[in-house]
Order: sequence, then structure tokens, then C-alpha cells
Amino acid sequence: MPNIPLVNLKAQYKAIGEEIAESINQVLEAQQFILGPQVEDLEIKIAHYSHCQYGIGMSSGTDALLCALMAIGIQPGDEVITTPYTFFATAGAIARLGARPVFADVIEDTLNIDPQQIEPLITRKTKAIIPVHFAGQAADMEAILRIAQRRHLYVIEDACQAIGADYKGKRVGSWGDIGCFSFFPTKNLGGYGDGGMATTNNPHLAERLRLLRNHGHQPKYYHQIVGGNFRLDALQAAILLVKFKYLENWIEARNTHARTYHQLFHKSGLAADAQQTGKVKLPAERRSGRHVYHLYVIQADQRDELKTYLHQNGIGAEIYYPVPLHLQGCFKHLGYKLGDLPVSERAARRSLALPIYPELNDQMLLEIVETIGEFYRST
Repeated sequence: MPNIPLVNLKAQYKAIGEEIAESINQVLEAQQFILGPQVEDLEIKIAHYSHCQYGIGMSSGTDALLCALMAIGIQPGDEVITTPYTFFATAGAIARLGARPVFADVIEDTLNIDPQQIEPLITRKTKAIIPVHFAGQAADMEAILRIAQRRHLYVIEDACQAIGADYKGKRVGSWGDIGCFSFFPTKNLGGYGDGGMATTNNPHLAERLRLLRNHGHQPKYYHQIVGGNFRLDALQAAILLVKFKYLENWIEARNTHARTYHQLFHKSGLAADAQQTGKVKLPAERRSGRHVYHLYVIQADQRDELKTYLHQNGIGAEIYYPVPLHLQGCFKHLGYKLGDLPVSERAARRSLALPIYPELNDQMLLEIVETIGEFYRST
């Protein structure tokens, strides 16, 4: 029986562990754990990599989103349009400020927010749009920005799954007013705990983000605004600086694995065609930009049974996401019901993420696809 986990961080650590230890030791010797030179170095590198002037280290991707919303002045009663097919933090950050998340359905092929669904939802209370670059592929930022500029709305990019992805030659995080990134351990660039980054090309917003992440004081003990403790610590920055050197190679490996998956699924006859004949719908990749494949998400018949079968055969798989946000219990007061956002609801019933980490090899990918074929032949 194969043993192919959904994510294998041990394999990554085995290759770079000595470098990680050396970088951590430098922080321990300096005994400077909060912000400091490692954080500043990482901020410069991530900002440049993301085609931005400013990077502001954050304690998590969630806090980057929260701080970004605070920076643009979101208040109780405001509305922010976003996607229901994403991790909870996107809408949770809106709700924590007393604002109302308003959900626009996603596009069938990419599972990114559908720009055509956005404008009809705009009211006088709407202050911002948060597109999510799902699974590592950029949303249609040109269309979203046209709407935002016409209606005088802020755009905050949730790029927590998509560092390094680009759209028409520009990296995610540089299109909107603020970009938000996560360094959760399983991300393409992941730390050894929580961490995040906000990026912007707006010097005023950069200054507000820096103030807000550190209780709003400047200078120390003189508080200009009410912020929070959203700081990225030096240990995480030191780890991420080592990993950052390998990010492009890891992204290239993920794309290679995605192409191999596509070939194997088509060769096996499992892949759905234009008429939807086939058991597995493969992730669509737009020609307008680079997908970084944080997740390789298929849409599959008998999804839950397939997941169980894969686990029984030593192969990791996970559902992203089983309940779209508009149907979560904590948002019941928003008044959404089953059937309101059918594409997201269908994706929640059919989507399944397969292993895509760089340390996979072709034999492992073949075993995964063959096991999926065995499942469908047996049912």
C-alpha cells in the first residue's frame, strides 16, 4: 500500500533542515524576537517578488486581512463583497469588524469569484471587494478593478493561497489596494507556525498597516490609532528567508506535477470532456497568468466515497471546502439559503484536493491516478 500524504513537510525539512537551523540560531544569538532585521529583510523580498513597493509582516494571513480592512476604514454596517468558496478567514475578518460579508458566486472552471456577479450586489453601503485567488490561480483582476474603479471601491486581494501567481504579467498582491498573504506551514511558502504579509503600492496605506499591526503607536507608547498585535516574529521571518530561496523551484515542481496529473487523467479516460463525460473534472488553468498550484483540486463523482477509498489505500486527500461560507451557521443571520449560490454549492459537494507538493515523483502520481481509476471501476 502506498503512503502518499496530502502534504509532506518532513520531506521538505530533510532537504533544508541545516539551513533552517542556522538561520534560527542567528535569531537566538541576537535575542531579538519581535520584528527586527529578519522581518525587514523578508518584507523587502516579498514586496519586490510581488511587484509592490511595500511589504508589512503580519502575524498570520487572517490578521493581514483584518488589518487591511481596518486600514481602509471598514466600520460596522459597511458591506464587503467576497466569495463564499474560500477559507473562513476571508469573511470572518469582515464580520469581526461588524461589517456584512456579501457573497458573489464563483466561476465554474476556476472556482474564483465571478466578476459578473459582483456589480449587481453593490449598494451604497458597499466599501470594498475581496477577491480570493483560489488554490493558487489569480482571479480576473482586470474585470474586478474596472468595477471597483467605476464604483469607487477598495480592492483587497486575498492571496493567501497564491504567492507567486501572476495575472497578465503582474503578480497577485500588486493589483488591488492591499494584498494579503499567509505563511501557514502548508502554504507554498510556509513557516513553522503562523505568519503573514500585507503588500501595497500606496504609501499612506503602508503607514497605516504598520501602525495598526503594532497597537497604533508611533513613537512607542504614543498611540495614533487603535490597532492590534499583528506582528510577524523574527523566528518565522528567519525560517521564511531560507525557504524563499527555493520558492520558484517549488512552484515549478508543482506545475510539473499538475501537467503530469492532467496527462495521466486524460490517458486513463477518467477526465471529463466538454460534454462532461468522465468521472473527474480537472482544474482549469487560464492562459492569462501563472497558476502556482497550492492545491490541485478535482471535482469528482461520488466525492466522499472516493476520499474514503483513497485514505484506505494510503493516499491523502482533503475537501476544500465542504460548506460554502454563505451556508455556515454563524452567518445564518445574513439570510442566505441553499440554492442561492449554486456553483459554490456544487463545488462544495464535488471538490477534492490531491497531493501536489514538490517532493512527489511520477510513480506516486501514477499510483494516485490508478487508485482513483480502481475506485470507479469497482463502483
